Amino acid sequence: MANHDQHKIPQATAKRLPLYYRFISNLHNQGKSRVSSKELSEAVKVDSATIRRDFSYFGALGKKGYGYNINYLLSFFREALEQDIFTKVALIGVGNLGTAFLNYNFTKNNNTKIEMAFDAAPEKVGTRVGGVPVYHIDEMEKKIGSDINIAILTVPAQSAQPITDRVVNCGVEGILNFTPARITVPPQIRIHHIDLSIELQSLAYFLKHYPLEEDITEDPH
Repeated sequence: MANHDQHKIPQATAKRLPLYYRFISNLHNQGKSRVSSKELSEAVKVDSATIRRDFSYFGALGKKGYGYNINYLLSFFREALEQDIFTKVALIGVGNLGTAFLNYNFTKNNNTKIEMAFDAAPEKVGTRVGGVPVYHIDEMEKKIGSDINIAILTVPAQSAQPITDRVVNCGVEGILNFTPARITVPPQIRIHHIDLSIELQSLAYFLKHYPLEEDITEDPH
């Protein structure tokens, strides 16, 4: 496998890696051995030029008229995304959205799993949702150990910052924030904010002002 330094891969490219990995993995399961940038483009809705630029950061993986070797891509993406490393997740807030996460629990990714959940509601504490145990929020510091890498926040906005402070003190390295609150964390903690209402408004705006056929980059290859 070609040597590569992930620190040199742009963040925009890194965010597309899971998209590429999922499609390449499906092709591998179908017994396919190679794929063209055009096929990838049509499947993942990323223009071919961007795909070729992304892949250029990994080394010379493609051959003109042949495409990309799926086994090579799969092994690279698995390494790049650390698919062989099990990621344990804690979920904070077992409301409607939290419950949906627990029932789904990343069923398409065997290397990521919500291991435990926390809530303050007496009717939820001590139960299991989607097979995941729900503990009282006061037990968070006792239950979250060094093996929990990520926390998902699905709590009320007013609770987001104090809960975040506690999660950080538990040693969690990454936070996926589904609350509208813009919480702050120490510089060594990575946080991704996902506001569903903003995402929906953004989608509606693009549908209205940027019709999809105008947004496709023509690829002569």
